[in-house]
Amino acid sequence: MRSTIIVVLSFLFTQLSFAQVTHEIFESFKLQERRNVSYYFPEDYTPEKRYPVVVVLDAEYLFDQVVANAKFYSRFEGMPEVIVVGIDQNAENLRWEDCAFEEDTGLPTDKGKMFYEFIGMEIVPYLDTKFSTAPFRMFIGYGITANFGNYYLFKDQSFFNAFISIAPRLAPEMEVRVPERLLALEQQIFYHLITGGTKQKSQNGISILDQNLKSIQKPTLHYSLDVYPEAGELSVVTYGLGKAWEKMFEIFKPITPKEYKEQILTSEEPVFQYLEDKYGTIEELFGFRKDVSLNDIMAIYAATRKKEDFESLKALSDLCKKQYPDTMMGFYFEGEYYEYLGEAKKALRTFEKAFGMQEIDFLTKELALEKIDALKADFGF
Repeated sequence: MRSTIIVVLSFLFTQLSFAQVTHEIFESFKLQERRNVSYYFPEDYTPEKRYPVVVVLDAEYLFDQVVANAKFYSRFEGMPEVIVVGIDQNAENLRWEDCAFEEDTGLPTDKGKMFYEFIGMEIVPYLDTKFSTAPFRMFIGYGITANFGNYYLFKDQSFFNAFISIAPRLAPEMEVRVPERLLALEQQIFYHLITGGTKQKSQNGISILDQNLKSIQKPTLHYSLDVYPEAGELSVVTYGLGKAWEKMFEIFKPITPKEYKEQILTSEEPVFQYLEDKYGTIEELFGFRKDVSLNDIMAIYAATRKKEDFESLKALSDLCKKQYPDTMMGFYFEGEYYEYLGEAKKALRTFEKAFGMQEIDFLTKELALEKIDALKADFGF
């Protein structure tokens, strides 16, 4: 990497202590020019965790808004913490050179091909070698830079897992090529289109692209469209980014009441299987194992009782013993499991263990004592 990448102004931080946002001049071997690049790192960045990477073009306009959304949603468990890298393109209209395409073929120009490699072979690999990055990568662009992200779909394996395409200025045939590539790719892809009022350029192409993407029935493709008729070509960015983040990281969010009613209660599979699948998908996508939230444990617990799924309750108790070892939750759930099976002695001993541990959520020592007293009264222990 040293032979191809030179950072003129080196990072003024270490892995233990550094600023949240750093602006650097990056000297690109591929482009043979210096580029202004901005980096955002979470405040509590640690090499022990892995962080998805978000690449933002048109950084003068988009970088700050993307960082603000990343900080807000990660704080409230709406998404994992991420590293954001923004590439400036406003000076001397660089965006039109970087992301230009041939009008006859719709493919990148020579400069576009070099810029493609600049992102995929210099910027992102540099972050991968210096920091603890996850395999999940997102691309965000606006107008012609949004269209440029589509070219990363043209390989056998897409370099990016997620795309937020804001009011894209589509290259010729892109409304057909993008669906074809998404249909061919086997990996999980998140693709979110944002468009403003009807006067927006490329509106017809976006409509056709939307129709073609909606026709794809494929579990690995997660497509959504947000239309803001009242938004202009510039304000559409502010309108759309927040909602796009929310949709992109929906799998990462805690279980909602709607999800509980419409997916968990209606499923014919064991209740605990839903939790395993959810967190397995998170690990597959983002490259790290997320701790199961208390919200999700309580949702699964409620479902086990509602559906009388006792085996799922036992699996849940085992999980709680590992993840919340100092609390009474694991043993309390296990006590209920034995109680449902009619094994009163095992239930009594297990509730007694729960009584001696820390309270959590609605699970109190008083509640455990009530279970103990009831069992003693019923069975004469």
